[in-house]
Amino acid sequence: MESVVDVDYLVVGAGAMGMAFVDALIAADETATVAIVDRRHGAGGHWLDAYGFVRLHQASAFYGVASTLLGGGRVQSDGPERGLHERASAPEVCAYYDNVLAGMVATGRVAFHGRCEYAGGGRFASLVSGARSHAPRARVVDARYLAPSIPSLSPPPFAVEAGARVAAVNDLVRVNDAPPHYVVVGAGKTATDTCVWLLQQGVPPNAITWVRPRDPWLLNRAVVQPDPAIFLGMAADTMAAAAQASSADEVFLRMEADGIMLRIDPAVTPTMAKTPTLAMWELQLLRTIDDVVRRGHLRSVAAGRLRFDDGDVRVPDGALVVHCAADGLKYPGLRPIWTPETITPQPVRVGFPCYGAALAGHVEATRDDDAEKNRVCRPSPYSNTPADWAAMQVIGGDASLAMAHESDLREWSNGTSLNPVRVPPDRAADPQVAAARARLKEWIGPGRARLLELAAQA
Repeated sequence: MESVVDVDYLVVGAGAMGMAFVDALIAADETATVAIVDRRHGAGGHWLDAYGFVRLHQASAFYGVASTLLGGGRVQSDGPERGLHERASAPEVCAYYDNVLAGMVATGRVAFHGRCEYAGGGRFASLVSGARSHAPRARVVDARYLAPSIPSLSPPPFAVEAGARVAAVNDLVRVNDAPPHYVVVGAGKTATDTCVWLLQQGVPPNAITWVRPRDPWLLNRAVVQPDPAIFLGMAADTMAAAAQASSADEVFLRMEADGIMLRIDPAVTPTMAKTPTLAMWELQLLRTIDDVVRRGHLRSVAAGRLRFDDGDVRVPDGALVVHCAADGLKYPGLRPIWTPETITPQPVRVGFPCYGAALAGHVEATRDDDAEKNRVCRPSPYSNTPADWAAMQVIGGDASLAMAHESDLREWSNGTSLNPVRVPPDRAADPQVAAARARLKEWIGPGRARLLELAAQA
């Protein structure tokens, strides 16, 4: 037997993108009814499985849903990030989504089906009771398309031989017998967070080996702030750097000189450009770790040994290998957000997935024709390499331009903190904002033209 769920939309995934889509949809369409299905017990996606010391890498104001500010919009008044906007911890993010979901359900138009597996065709089943349900007339919204892989739910991408000690990053907060040495495997945000946390706990830098298959470019958190003068100024400097560069690598080197991009080792040109944010205090800590292994991907770990394609690297006996090497961001390729089968939320403005999903929800509620929806709301990819980044900037810029030509979407976008380029009314006449806008207008044309050339070369 199947129970019938009579709703307009079936949203698969209660993570950041699914929640942002639903929030904007039901705000703009006061008749829309929604069922949200997720394998987890609550809303929040991978935050429900996050490691204990993780925080948002960007300002809280850029994350969450359009109707409800995450945090208080506060500027930190003390600590190493004094003067930068607050960043929520994992418990704060989970509590936020719990409250947002409760508000959605309280409308009487949204139902949450947790611990359920989606089977396709509008059908899902409870993982707890086995009860099956079907939403026969619902339009399906697949909010899982870009769901990241995380270490706690992914096996290590290397073999573990007898005698080796290996732990996922989540298990670090439960270590009771301090190992003589740590080996951190990974080059992304999780690995940088882990190294910083270990150092903050008093682990000496020389007691850490960092297996970093690729070096990453990282955005200076100080220039990615919910302040239009800062953010638009960063965008202008980025376009100026691009306009004057002869290669994708040179774009990044110029941005580094302008204080936009950071790299851990000044002697190594990074090849990874996923560009999470990093603060200068974190960079200074990371640079204290001298034992960095750059021999490609780790193939297996044994007692006292790390095995690579070109040979072994010795580490102290009893070393704890920390798995931070899940895939993270996904690169399945762009697809139209609206197809006859599915609505697939994706980023629209470069690097801000919550804004993209919220915009898609608003467009779904305010436009009738799918072709028109796809015209004004275009997907933008994530980047992996500097060349990818150049292409992402062009595609994302075109997507932003398509939306900007629609007066109602401009007005909506300028009303949500999820939009990093919004200018609040009280800042519209600010001379610093005006100067940043003028500089961006000067450089965006030449910068885009050069990025297009660099993307084509790649």
